[in-house]
Amino acid sequence: MKVILFGATGMVGQGVLRECLREASVESVLAVGRSPGGQRHAKLREILHDDFFDFAAIESQLAGYDACFFCLGVSSLGMDEARYRRLTYDITLAAARTLSKLNPDMVFIYVTGQGTDSTERGPLMWARVKGRTENDLLKLPFKAAYMFRPAGIQPLHGIRSKTAWVQAIYVVAAPLLSLLKQVAPNYMTTTEQVGRAMIRVARDGYPKPVLESEDINRL
Repeated sequence: MKVILFGATGMVGQGVLRECLREASVESVLAVGRSPGGQRHAKLREILHDDFFDFAAIESQLAGYDACFFCLGVSSLGMDEARYRRLTYDITLAAARTLSKLNPDMVFIYVTGQGTDSTERGPLMWARVKGRTENDLLKLPFKAAYMFRPAGIQPLHGIRSKTAWVQAIYVVAAPLLSLLKQVAPNYMTTTEQVGRAMIRVARDGYPKPVLESEDINRL
């Protein structure tokens, strides 16, 4: 399986990349990002690309892949809806539309979050935007598309958030996250479990298009 990964330098993306590089069934990984990830591996290749609203300049390098793991995302904190929609919906759909055209047999997996609003009419701005993003991804002509909606995610294996205040929270909350993983497993997962579940779903499929933390952990 040949994989394209967006968001490889983020917390979730780091975990997904780690599992892809360790997994024998993953032949190669193409990481698309704005800055180098800093990793070197025989299976890993990087493309640096500045304009995530237009992928025409690198289209020729995005064909021939079996799966895309889209782990790119931003916090809605302090953003109005128009800006959050541009950085969430517009970027995701720009990539997905390009990939669906080039790779009709591709499986596309998108990381959203628990509480995403599929009706697109709820009171939470971020949930509406994520809901619209999910809904429109599911309409694209991929072989299959899956929405991963983890709740809490515990970073493992030295993985860190690029955002300083988020990383500080994870450091302080580390003991609590470990406890929650034991006592409330349906509401917590790990970067390792997300990565392994993505690989399995891309390879084997899943009975439903939206996966919550419970589904991720079961896989």
